[in-house]
Amino acid sequence: MQKPAWRRLLIALLILIAVLSFGFVAGYVILPRLQAPEDFDGQKAYQDVAYQVGLGPRVPGSDAHQKFIDWLKIELTQYHWQVEIQEGSLMGHPIQNVIARKGSGAPWIILGAHYDSRLWADKDLDPARRKDPVPGADDGASGVAVLLGLARSIPDNSAKQIWLVFFDAEDNGDIPGWDWLLGSRYFVSKLTCCPSAVVVVDMVGDKNQTIYEERNSNPEIVRQIWAQAAHLGYTDKIIPQLKYSMEDDHTPFLEAGIPAIDMIDFDYPYWHTTQDTADKVSPESLYVIGRTLLSWLKKFPF
Repeated sequence: MQKPAWRRLLIALLILIAVLSFGFVAGYVILPRLQAPEDFDGQKAYQDVAYQVGLGPRVPGSDAHQKFIDWLKIELTQYHWQVEIQEGSLMGHPIQNVIARKGSGAPWIILGAHYDSRLWADKDLDPARRKDPVPGADDGASGVAVLLGLARSIPDNSAKQIWLVFFDAEDNGDIPGWDWLLGSRYFVSKLTCCPSAVVVVDMVGDKNQTIYEERNSNPEIVRQIWAQAAHLGYTDKIIPQLKYSMEDDHTPFLEAGIPAIDMIDFDYPYWHTTQDTADKVSPESLYVIGRTLLSWLKKFPF
């Protein structure tokens, strides 16, 4: 028996509603506008580490170095960051800092990491490999991956001005013709006003993560971030105890009177060796740092 016309119409409408709820119309997928997620994706951050290492050592002037920059620009612009390549030179070496901006006004927060990897693995246990380049999984790629994860998580309508700065030429000190921190020194030399806070992340992906308070860092920013880590239950990884005094990309900011801190796991056994590879990095460790910094960003200024 044929169903009445009104019942056929009702069934057709119900089918159409069901199809639309799955996002398909006439064979096309309805894609939502790309939006920042609520939380930090540690697995995606680890994939970013693996990708960078897969390019090869990102030593200044190499093909891998340029491929990294091209890839980073694409990743950042997908999430509506304004991207600039800051070009200059120090000690005769070209510098390409990558700056991503979102928001305006105050407070103004800079989150930074170096992306280059070291020319020589001079701490390698094998003397024959000490002039080989460092793969830079933890020392380089992990900090970049955390910043990229934050880039995906920070919404477009952030009430703060946030810059993500990827520093070039950080890691070749104690090599003839080079020095440490060339990219961050150049960046700070070109600042015309002062950010409210600077946080540098470096070597933060170690599976056995232990990040102590760094002695040269701004005490108030350290207190705030370590308090967020404790609130999230990470005191076994982001440890409220002073340990190392570091010269890192936060140093030029401190020298300029800008409040800055360094989050670094300097108990990493593969530092400046050919064994600094992606298998030494943990998605969970990247997640701990990313989630802690997201929590801090939401509350700053305290």
